[in-house]
Amino acid sequence: MCLSKALGEGREGTEQALQSTALEQCVAIGLKATDFYNKRKAYQNQTGDLRKGIGMAVVIHGSAIAGLDMASASIKINDDGSFNLLIGATDLGTGSDTVLAQIAAEELGVPLDDIIVYSSDTDFTPFDKGAYASSTTYLSGEAVRKAAAEAARQIREHAALLLRYPDPAQMILADRKVLTPEGRSVSLTEVALSSLHQLNQHQIMATASHTSQVSPPPTAAQFAEITVNTKTGIIQVDRLLMLVDCGRVINPITAAGQVEGGMAQGLGFALTEEMLFDHEGHQITTSLASYHIPRCREMPIMDVIFVQTDEPSGPYGAKSVSEIAIDGVAPAIASAIHNATGIWLRHLPYTPDKVLNALEENRR
Repeated sequence: MCLSKALGEGREGTEQALQSTALEQCVAIGLKATDFYNKRKAYQNQTGDLRKGIGMAVVIHGSAIAGLDMASASIKINDDGSFNLLIGATDLGTGSDTVLAQIAAEELGVPLDDIIVYSSDTDFTPFDKGAYASSTTYLSGEAVRKAAAEAARQIREHAALLLRYPDPAQMILADRKVLTPEGRSVSLTEVALSSLHQLNQHQIMATASHTSQVSPPPTAAQFAEITVNTKTGIIQVDRLLMLVDCGRVINPITAAGQVEGGMAQGLGFALTEEMLFDHEGHQITTSLASYHIPRCREMPIMDVIFVQTDEPSGPYGAKSVSEIAIDGVAPAIASAIHNATGIWLRHLPYTPDKVLNALEENRR
C-alpha cells in the first residue's frame, strides 16, 4: 500500500503489503450464512410501508502505526515459580491484561494463573505508546513474547546446570517444568529457588521492546439485515454479522467482545450520532439528550465469526481486532437500505428525515 509510504509519520513511510488475509473466505462464509443472494433478490421491488433489506461491506484496517509505535515489557520469576509481568499497556476493558498474560504463559509453559500482571503504572512499568491504533495485542504482545522468550532462555540455562545437561537450547518448558528430550525434568520452583539462593545466584528476569515496520491489516466482511419504515423513515437493524480475519485469535471470548462492541459503536455512527451546528458555527448538540447513543435494548442480533490466518510478524500469528469492527456497519447498512428501497444514502447518520427526503426525491 503506497499510501502508507507517502504519508509516513513525520518521516519517510514504509510501503505495506498484505502478508496474510482471509478476506475472500470471510465474504464466502458470510454470503452462505446469511443466504445473501436469495434475500437480496427477494427484497427487490418491494411495496408496502415496511421493507426488508440486506447489505454487505468489506473492510480493512491496520495494527499499530508502522515505524513509529513502540512497546516494552519486563518479566521476572519469583521463588515459587510464578512470574511478575510488567507492562505499560493499559487495559481499557478490552481484556489486554489477560491476552498479554496468555502470551507470556504460552512462552513459559505455565498456566495463566502463574502470571501476575502489573500494568499502566508509569512509575515502575516500562514504556508503552498507549492503548490506541489497534496495537496492543500485535505490538505489546510481541514485546511480551520476546521478554518471556529471553526469560525462558535463562531458565533453560540454569536448569541445564541443575540437570547437568549439555545443550540448554534443546530443553523445553511445559507444565511448570523444564524437561530434557529424554524426559528428565526440574520444576520452575526448583529453578527459581536455586538461582535466587544457591547455585550461581542471580535474578532471572528480562526486558524487551518491540517496534514494527509493518502494520498488518486485519480484514473483514460485514453483513447487515434491516427493516425500513417508508412512512416514518425509521431504520431498524435486525441483524449484524461480521466475519473477521485478525490472524491467530489469542482469546476468542475477548476478541468476540471487541467485535460486538465495535459493531455497537458503528451502529450509533450509522444511525443516530450526529454533531449539529448552526449557521454561525455554534454547536447545537450539547448533551446526551440530543446526541443519541444506542442503548442495550436497541441492539440487534449480533454474530461474530473468526476466519483465522497466521500473520508472520505478529505474536503467535495475531493481528489486531478492535477498530476494524466499527468500520463496516455504516456501509453495510447503506447497501441494505438500497436493497430495501432503491435509494442510496451517502451522508451519515442515516436519520429518518434523510431517508424520507431521499424517498421523496426518488419518487419525483
